[in-house]
Amino acid sequence: MPQEKELRTGIIQALASYIIWGLLPIYWKLIHSVSALEILSHRVIWSCLALLITILLKKQWATFFQSVWQARVLRIMSLSTLLLGANWLIFIWAVNNNFVIETSLGYFINPLISVLMGVILLGERLRGGQWLAIASVAAGVLYLTLSYGRPPIISLSLAFTWALYALIKKRAPLGSLYGLTIETALLLIPALVYLGFIEAAGQASFLHTSLSQNVLLVITGLATTIPLLLFASAVQRIPLSLIGILQYLAPSIQFLLGLFVFKENFSNAQFIGFAFVWFALVIFVTENLLHQRKRPSLT
Repeated sequence: MPQEKELRTGIIQALASYIIWGLLPIYWKLIHSVSALEILSHRVIWSCLALLITILLKKQWATFFQSVWQARVLRIMSLSTLLLGANWLIFIWAVNNNFVIETSLGYFINPLISVLMGVILLGERLRGGQWLAIASVAAGVLYLTLSYGRPPIISLSLAFTWALYALIKKRAPLGSLYGLTIETALLLIPALVYLGFIEAAGQASFLHTSLSQNVLLVITGLATTIPLLLFASAVQRIPLSLIGILQYLAPSIQFLLGLFVFKENFSNAQFIGFAFVWFALVIFVTENLLHQRKRPSLT
């Protein structure tokens, strides 16, 4: 019974985190009049504050400083910080410039990009079904490139920055809470400098617009930290194979928002390109599930 309760709790937490991530485009749209860089700066500042308060409440202040105050840790986290900042900025800009559907494509293909990076950079070996899934994604991206006359740059940028970020985080010696705290802390000074610059230039939105918009900018910290903490708790309670399936909930929600709520154009060419990717995901998930079922019989 305790195990079932833990599993149920983990599933609820994972679903909540992916639903929040999936609905984030609505949040960014509410403050679309603010520039992407200003939104990013506020997201960094308020997230950093929320994370530091979380560490303080958990009474882990001393452990946190002991963990992060090492040259190797700071080197690794500096690189992950650049990738995270780039990913956040691209996503916010894309959403507020009506590319929600294209952002969803990036997160659909991201897991397969991560698998491919494992092969190229870590020497991992893939099974036949995984190679077929990657080939289908490549075909979809190639088709969209030929149809657009350019690659789906937003999708690929989001997929590669997040895949590289995940790869670095896999080797980072910090957990998700400490890791994101140091990443936002490293971005804190640039964020404050940028906000100071636009304030001096009379271009800042914060404290110069409506109360609701000011509040929404502050709450970007909670919009960042809450799903992260839910996810960090969920992965400790449920199998990674289940996480692997649930992760497609967020881009699915984003896709539906782009199509039905924000009324973005979805051409026949896009449908065909997405179909290649969706086919790849069906193969990828099915192959993983079958492989997971076979493993116990081999031990």
